[in-house]
Amino acid sequence: MKFRFPVFLLLFSLISSFVLDAKPRARDLGVPFEGNPGPLNAITDVAGLAVGHTTIIRGEGKLRVGEGPVRTGVTAILPLGKKTLNIPVFAGIHVLNGNGEMTGAAWVEESGFLEGPVMITNTHSVGAVHEATIAWRVSQDGPDATGYWWSLPVVAETWDGYLNDINGFHVKKEHVYSALENAKGGPVAEGNVGGGTGMICYEFKGGIGTASRLLKKSQGGYTVGVLIQANFGRREELLVAGVPVGREIMENLTKYRPNNDTLPPDDGSAIVVIATDAPLLPHQLKRLARRATHGLARTGTITGNGSGDIFIAFSTATPKFKLNGDVGPAKFLPNDQLDPLFAATVYATEEAVINALIAAQTMIGRDEHKATALPHDRLKQILQKYRRLTH
Repeated sequence: MKFRFPVFLLLFSLISSFVLDAKPRARDLGVPFEGNPGPLNAITDVAGLAVGHTTIIRGEGKLRVGEGPVRTGVTAILPLGKKTLNIPVFAGIHVLNGNGEMTGAAWVEESGFLEGPVMITNTHSVGAVHEATIAWRVSQDGPDATGYWWSLPVVAETWDGYLNDINGFHVKKEHVYSALENAKGGPVAEGNVGGGTGMICYEFKGGIGTASRLLKKSQGGYTVGVLIQANFGRREELLVAGVPVGREIMENLTKYRPNNDTLPPDDGSAIVVIATDAPLLPHQLKRLARRATHGLARTGTITGNGSGDIFIAFSTATPKFKLNGDVGPAKFLPNDQLDPLFAATVYATEEAVINALIAAQTMIGRDEHKATALPHDRLKQILQKYRRLTH
């Protein structure tokens, strides 16, 4: 007689595994934030949106270009999910500092539309991800791809060369396909995942972070979701809930510091993706994208000369009409009703950065370079010292 694992034990095992694997987020530690988050407090609170990650971690020790160590990956954000790839959404872009790349940005600016996913990876893998994203889109349209003959994918990047063999070009076609195929709604993995795997933020381990805000019914009840790839900032700049946490934790500085008296250039970068279900026109979405600047500033960064900070905002409320079809209607909010959306973007961006820091774990990469995670206990002690801890 075969042993059958009881269903309730299987469910208990799966739930226990999830609980054990779940990482605390900033609010779990008592960090206070402005605004009301959505149910998931993630970009996927915007209905229909899907996120997928492929994380590549292998090897250790001395750098051998082409072999490793590898600490990188790719993240995919699909505005309307996989089943509506050919439906464009209104979008706008803002460049805070231009030492970075977001392919397809010129056409988004020109046309006001985003068609297809937003992809995020490391600086030297943009080309590979760009080509693979086109190939994946073609594969979705059938063997002859007659309905998909032209493309300018949106692929953004930040630099992970302190931990990763960035010149080894380890992000391949299969990694891009995996991120796209596995994209889904629901909770979003944060920290050392996807494009954020090898990233550093405020000289702590950085990576992917997300958050959302839900507007009051009187303000339309709309949702704003943010996802960031955080790879920027000097330690002494870091603010958490207005508290100078970075200045309180000046040990284990990560990079470019011959001694504590030598300040590194703020050469990191941030890619911010903002999604909303509010009906907005492209120029209004560009205004929304600009507000991510204030969210970053609330965490302390001054955005250095070598920083690449590029933000894209899109609305899933775009009418579902063909780009080359008949005249279509376009609903949009009056400009004097945008302030709650601006505030939601600022606060969600700030929290997404801190969530990335909270979720990230200490990582040792190429040549034993080490990025230390933000210590949760120290963070709580410091917030308590300044009377900013909620619990």
